[in-house]
Amino acid sequence: MPIVKAAAVQISPVLYSREGTVGKVVKKILELGRQGVQFATFPETVVPYYPYFSFVEAPYLMGAEHYKLLDQAVTVPSDATRAIGEAAKQAGMVVSVGVNERDGGTIYNAQLLFDADGTLIQHRRKISPTYHERMVWGQGDGSGLRCVDSAVGRVGQLACWEHYNPIARFALMADGEQIHSAMYPGSFAGDGFSEQISVNIRQHALEAGCFVVCATAWLNAEQQAQIMNDTGCSIEPISSGCFSAIVSPEGALMGAPLRSGEGEVIADLDFWAIDKRKRLMDSRGHYSRPELLSLLIDRTPKSHVYERNAHPALESLDPAERLDEVDLRPVMAAIS
Repeated sequence: MPIVKAAAVQISPVLYSREGTVGKVVKKILELGRQGVQFATFPETVVPYYPYFSFVEAPYLMGAEHYKLLDQAVTVPSDATRAIGEAAKQAGMVVSVGVNERDGGTIYNAQLLFDADGTLIQHRRKISPTYHERMVWGQGDGSGLRCVDSAVGRVGQLACWEHYNPIARFALMADGEQIHSAMYPGSFAGDGFSEQISVNIRQHALEAGCFVVCATAWLNAEQQAQIMNDTGCSIEPISSGCFSAIVSPEGALMGAPLRSGEGEVIADLDFWAIDKRKRLMDSRGHYSRPELLSLLIDRTPKSHVYERNAHPALESLDPAERLDEVDLRPVMAAIS
């Protein structure tokens, strides 16, 4: 069975700078590659930074901060995504990273998964922004509620409170997830948030019978002071709430989680542990009852515009000729 060396990366963004944060991410990917890491998860929307302002400012006051984020958000594809992909290729590493994605005038919470050859193999958007986040992010569709094959195995991704949606999690379980990439903001909402993350990711590992690699971001004292100055908030809402960790298919923490500072948790993921767990409880196999309980999911990518044309082949014909192209036999049979 394969053994994959994985890293849960706790890293600080470069506030208000897409290029600066991408530079830090790229540097960290290359550093981990030299350590033999084959898979890494980075925090939720770490590029360029999580919208802390939306949690601490009233909607009618957050315009200036919202414009900053819109200006620094990531277009997919772009130089920013190509730089991350190239780093993944140089490191020979599968990389899962969260970005604020700009599409037109809207920002989305996006998760990007790069294969070890640098190819972007999944680009998904958080399906339901949480509470205050709805003032900043648009909604994703179901096309990303799936796992994808990569150089390290079958990988699925969810962001933050998507882990509170058991149906979204089951979509990945049923799709054969082996490694789950979990992302949260970090430096957010205090110690209680850290404990909630621990419950989220350990429960998913147990139910899915997969490994979970979870990353949260970290704000240093200078960054906290900057956000407090820019928004007028106190320090409590942008403190603690970190829990970068790796969890086994049996729900056990693989090493001590990171709850402060920058760094990474590194562990070897022995896929035999997946078989060991699923021999006892396979939520997509012998422990399921699909004739009683099943999931209906729409994974169709959604568009803002749909063109409906019943006879596209007739569009090029002269109107006078179109009648000759229509099969009237069903109509004649019905009235005879």
